[in-house]
Amino acid sequence: MDLEFVTVAQRPELAPLLDDFDGAWPEFMTCDPMASLYYALADKLYPEFVLLAVDPGEPDRAVARAYSVPLSWTEERLPPGGWDRIVQRATINRLAGTPTNIVSALEICIRPEARGLGLSARMLDAMRDNTRRLGYGTLVAPVRPSAKHEVPDEPMDRYAFRVRDDGLPVDPWLRTHVRAGGEIESVAPRSMTIPGTLREWRSWTGLPFDRTGPVHVPGALVPVWCDVEHDHGVYVEPNVWVRHQL
Repeated sequence: MDLEFVTVAQRPELAPLLDDFDGAWPEFMTCDPMASLYYALADKLYPEFVLLAVDPGEPDRAVARAYSVPLSWTEERLPPGGWDRIVQRATINRLAGTPTNIVSALEICIRPEARGLGLSARMLDAMRDNTRRLGYGTLVAPVRPSAKHEVPDEPMDRYAFRVRDDGLPVDPWLRTHVRAGGEIESVAPRSMTIPGTLREWRSWTGLPFDRTGPVHVPGALVPVWCDVEHDHGVYVEPNVWVRHQL
């Protein structure tokens, strides 16, 4: 597929296409409270870190999008708070005017009908190239393994390090990162925390949420905890830290 990879800084008129990805994620995944600190203003505050893949023959729709963010991180280990912690740190750095030294990926999303064509790898390559072009030597990613939802009860610290006979990760998305030059570093056990009332969880998933205990939700990497007595459900998603030295 012949695609043009551009940042919103390079093509600001394409920014509205970022919102045209309905159905690309399970609905509950769009309800992380920390997300609004980034997505609400990403194209305005970080336009050089937001990428779109556009088919020149269909310029009014994007085939894929990718978000990343610059931040200051000097600690030796990447945070167990994963995605949420990165958004928080980047926001604090921006408000304080702190110089940044690394870039973290936040999302690579392929339009559902274009999946299975190798576009995820191409978007990752484009993000790596863009990070290098902007003068950074490190790209990190709190990776959401694409097949982990098939084994929601398996601990992430076991799943993340499962490999095939050729030594590459069993998980397809982790495998793509490793093939691109990334190294699996650690697990972020509480990368995203999504709370909601039981009514909200029912609307997000179509499931009854009527018994206290773990609930297996389609698309979730681990079970959602349902507490009927206190009327809430909480999803704490683990991700996997991958580091790309550019």
